[in-house]
Amino acid sequence: MRNAASEAPQPRETIRRMKEYHPPLGDRSGLRLDFNENTVACSPRVLDVLTQISRSELTMYPEREGVEHLVAKELGLQPTQVLLTNGVDEAIHVLCQTFLGAGDEILLPVPTYSMYAVYASATDAKLIEVPAGPDFEFPCDSLLAKISPATKIIAIANPNSPTGQSVTRDAILKIVAAAPHAIVFIDEAYFHFYGHTVLDLISQTKNVIIARTFSKAYGLAGLRLGLLAASEASMQWLRRVISPYSVNSLALACLPAALEDRDYIDSYVKEVLAARNEFTAALEGMRIRYWPSDANFVLTYIGSLHAEFAGAMHARGVLVRDRSADPGCDGWVRITIGTRDQMRRAVEAMSESLREIE
Repeated sequence: MRNAASEAPQPRETIRRMKEYHPPLGDRSGLRLDFNENTVACSPRVLDVLTQISRSELTMYPEREGVEHLVAKELGLQPTQVLLTNGVDEAIHVLCQTFLGAGDEILLPVPTYSMYAVYASATDAKLIEVPAGPDFEFPCDSLLAKISPATKIIAIANPNSPTGQSVTRDAILKIVAAAPHAIVFIDEAYFHFYGHTVLDLISQTKNVIIARTFSKAYGLAGLRLGLLAASEASMQWLRRVISPYSVNSLALACLPAALEDRDYIDSYVKEVLAARNEFTAALEGMRIRYWPSDANFVLTYIGSLHAEFAGAMHARGVLVRDRSADPGCDGWVRITIGTRDQMRRAVEAMSESLREIE
């Protein structure tokens, strides 16, 4: 009998070359300081909404329009400038499918969020990585020098992951002006912990697209909710590509309640910022190098024993993220910032883990 596997249909060559991303999909029990999630809970109002959803409501296809209008009002935009997505990952996927084709280029300052490269590599565009400067400095001049007529997307996480570094408004404006023919994509997933935005550029330019997520400060990672904000000129094409039902009914039902509970979000963010200050002070006390962060995580330098350190932390019930495979990040481990009590537990686990692996 002939080998059936050898006769199986094969994907297109671009997919065969596509970069892979392998997040942990199994047991993540413990103190979750590995994926920059809300480490406590979402607003209790969200749970109230979930408990009131009837079985009959689940028989209907999702209706996103009304919630998009509400989100647009929250952001000070027009409904035609806002598109809800199944997390920011779908937003990136839709962006790449909409604007990248053969002969196009996407510029990525690295290190940065992995999914930009993953979804770009699923297209026929050329991926150009622009390494960060010393101490993970944003490579503004190098990025400007790489802009060409073929540049179609410039993707910037602000603040950046895994470094936590922010990009100045002036730098963003320089890039926007230098590439009027390209989409300048600003991923503001960690906006709440940074406090600065360029959302106003949506109404001032035609080549800026901004992403936001409800997975971080809002604590809705399990519901998969993100958004794209763009000019109407760009949005018409994004809407053509995205599935009209990609955001599920439960997520749409819960989002208004999450947005309304501003006190809850403000209190959580305030706690995280206080915990970040306390945690970095503890790192200094332990003589551990770290990169100053404007997000809800801190990148710490552990050195050659980074894998052993992550394993020792896991054994103590604290999950952290080894980022050594990222460009320029060998020996660096990213640690999500939770509450002050949680970070005190993390500091204790770090002290024990470092003594163990010495």
